[in-house]
Amino acid sequence: MAYDSFNILTSSCVPLPLENVDTDQIIPARFLKATKREGFGDNLFRDWRYNGDDTPKADFVLNNPTYSGKILVAGRNFGSGSSREHAAWAIYDYGFRCVISSFFADIFKGNSLNIGILPVTVSPEFLDKIFRSIESDPKTEVIVDLPNQKVTIAATGEAESFDINGYKKHNMTNGFDDIDYLQSMKAEIAEFEKTRI
Repeated sequence: MAYDSFNILTSSCVPLPLENVDTDQIIPARFLKATKREGFGDNLFRDWRYNGDDTPKADFVLNNPTYSGKILVAGRNFGSGSSREHAAWAIYDYGFRCVISSFFADIFKGNSLNIGILPVTVSPEFLDKIFRSIESDPKTEVIVDLPNQKVTIAATGEAESFDINGYKKHNMTNGFDDIDYLQSMKAEIAEFEKTRI
């Protein structure tokens, strides 16, 4: 499998209540030289996360031990800017498996789904509820239920449905990328091929 299958994720969250976070902020261009997906997590949000001398910035959320988890909760218009796949790679390599926002740039959303990150689009009102819950209790958990396409704030039970393309949902629940999906259909493809000879 290309990545771990995604079904139901229950996790605490890392809040990033900033709007218009673009891919250059997610992973600066100077770190795009590698072609493998590994190691990008070290430079996720590099310029926000570290000073010029490589010491961590204490006021940036990824350097704050109060917050942890596999869900990144971000402000509106997350992943805008250039179409670099490395932005999704950096988020995955850091350990996030889901990003929740009220709006994603289309290319970033596609890149995320292709490598096993679930981008969950919720209403601005529900996003605000999640942020408020995390502010009240940094250990608050959010349940992301992909089979039922629902995200729930565990402490309050408040929930909202989200949309996902059926093909991408199938791949996420099986841990498939596009090539794995085709490989899973080898027998059917072979049978179809017999009818074309």
